[in-house]
Amino acid sequence: MLNDIYQSLDPVAFTIGPFAVRWYGLAYVVGFLLAGVLMWRLSKRWKLRFDMDALLTIIICAIVGVILGARIGYCLFYGNGYYFEHPLEILAFQQGGMSFHGGLIGALLGGIVAAKLTGIPYLTLADLGVIAAPIGLFLGRCANFVNGELWGAPTDLPWGVVFGGSAGMMPRHPSQLYEALLEGVLLFIILFALSRKMPPRPRGTFLGVFLILYGIFRFLIEFVRQPDAHIGYLYGDWLTMGQVLSVPLIIIGIAVLVYACVKKPPQKGLP
Repeated sequence: MLNDIYQSLDPVAFTIGPFAVRWYGLAYVVGFLLAGVLMWRLSKRWKLRFDMDALLTIIICAIVGVILGARIGYCLFYGNGYYFEHPLEILAFQQGGMSFHGGLIGALLGGIVAAKLTGIPYLTLADLGVIAAPIGLFLGRCANFVNGELWGAPTDLPWGVVFGGSAGMMPRHPSQLYEALLEGVLLFIILFALSRKMPPRPRGTFLGVFLILYGIFRFLIEFVRQPDAHIGYLYGDWLTMGQVLSVPLIIIGIAVLVYACVKKPPQKGLP
């Protein structure tokens, strides 16, 4: 049977002496590197005054914002009060626990700092960032699959995957791969295609589209993704924390897109 697919991948990519390098960590590193390369290429097409110092500043601000935001977001949104009683555990990154929604907030806040330091308009910088972001999302979700975490609900579909451990021995939706395809591949194709259309899009267009589409994709995938065991469903047997956090993204994305269409400053050069 095709649904007797067992996930037996090793989360450790390789070891150097006593140090183990995990696929999840590599996904972060490679994701930021590829995102930086893409942002550099886009900046040239958009005729931005964008040098290597500016790129490094942006990447550093993004790394700090994403990592701190993802961790703090997980503690606030998914900690179920535990971290209020054990605040030092917030710093225990090695125990895992990262939230995309928190990482997004952190990245957007880091972008404010980067915009101030580089002189690039914030919405232009945000647009560059979100076009590149699906690369990291794709790699991160693939790493989640390798780790055997964030699996989906039980299924009898032929591509169901047995993860074992706390997931049990029943086939489950490989929801990590669903997210990799929607939030990573499809979202990137849409945003990159928009970036190649002429004339240049108004500033904020890509940020708005990213927020709307990510929110929709994540909301839909949550229907087949198993909620965190310590939180469960928030209403009946369908509403999850991921869905609750995705609705504001859709609303904010619509507002940003409307603002971009009304203001219509071109995505070209600096004022």
